[in-house]
Amino acid sequence: MKTYMAKAEEVQRKWYVVDASGQTLGRLSSQVAAILRGKNKPTFTPHVDTGDYVIIVNAEKIVLTGKKLDEKMYRHHSLYPGGLKETPYRKVLAEKPELAIEEAVRRMLPKGPLGRQMFKKLKVYSGPNHNHEAQKPEVLELKY
Repeated sequence: MKTYMAKAEEVQRKWYVVDASGQTLGRLSSQVAAILRGKNKPTFTPHVDTGDYVIIVNAEKIVLTGKKLDEKMYRHHSLYPGGLKETPYRKVLAEKPELAIEEAVRRMLPKGPLGRQMFKKLKVYSGPNHNHEAQKPEVLELKY
């Protein structure tokens, strides 16, 4: 028997729409990261981007459990000495709810060029509208 290895030019990609209203941030992000990576397909190959496109709508209605809204911090660094910036997730979700989902998913993807290529297939919108109707995306119900 031969092991099947997917080739980048042979990958068939689909578009999915995920409604984030009422979903938990971490659970939603881990399932979306698996779809972006292609782990939900039988043709999954670790070194090839076999994943699908994912559109997330209603990002402002995402939920964090426990005291994470106030205690969990979004951290980034300006690359200057003493340049660590910390923002509580309550403020992040109020100002830029797309950022919270994008960062959670990005950090669950592989690091390096392949992970950056996978991350480009994620589209996040804070409201219920998106501008990808021409791609005919399928509605995807995530379960956990």
